[in-house]
Amino acid sequence: MATVEFAAGGYRFIPGVFQYSAGVAALPGHAIERVRFSRPVPLAEGFARIAAHLGAAGRPRAAFCACELRSPAPFDEPGFRAFNERYVGTLAQWGLLSGEVNPVARANVCPERDPPAEPSFFAFSFTRPEAGAPASFVVAGSGEVPEGKGNYRDHIVAPGDTSPAGLAAKARFVLAEMEARMAALGGNWATATGAQLYTVHDVFPLLADQIVARGAARHGLAWHFCRPPVVGIDYEMDCRRVATERVLFVD
Repeated sequence: MATVEFAAGGYRFIPGVFQYSAGVAALPGHAIERVRFSRPVPLAEGFARIAAHLGAAGRPRAAFCACELRSPAPFDEPGFRAFNERYVGTLAQWGLLSGEVNPVARANVCPERDPPAEPSFFAFSFTRPEAGAPASFVVAGSGEVPEGKGNYRDHIVAPGDTSPAGLAAKARFVLAEMEARMAALGGNWATATGAQLYTVHDVFPLLADQIVARGAARHGLAWHFCRPPVVGIDYEMDCRRVATERVLFVD
């Protein structure tokens, strides 16, 4: 995987699909900072709060490099595209897109319990200048299906199979994708500071032999009881190497 430099934002990215890049890494002299909202914030409000936070930090909107979303329920494929067009519209207004090349990494999942009423921001990441900063990266969320195939349903790994064997196959695909993306960004499980897993299925039978054995849980594993954003996908992960993480309290 090759990366593209986005100098205005202080990072480089792995080109992905129009709705998000596959991951980002801070350029030398920059660090990525992650900010989590104390509760999910609806999309329009979230963009406004992110813009305000960047302004207060003295950073341009181009420094917005990754986000984590929460949606009410998995989308069908037309619905997912319609949502993505709405989301990407704001990125275009912010001047972050070049045609359909989108530098911003993203995860978007659906809480099984107490979901938000509308698509919302859970967290975001941005770059800031820091001389001598250690390397930092954010890998976008990936489910058990390759990107850029025209549709998801025809390419899902072990479709409909949530048995231990089916989930293990899904996990192997996703873990390999995480590793490939980290390698492109100069990282691996040994350098990552956090990994997140999104599924509503029982992953305990594969935890030791698939996830822990590969080093993906060396700092623990954050399991979110959420579904991936598209109907038919059952297992998703993302990971990151970030030195500074904050909580932004929202009334």
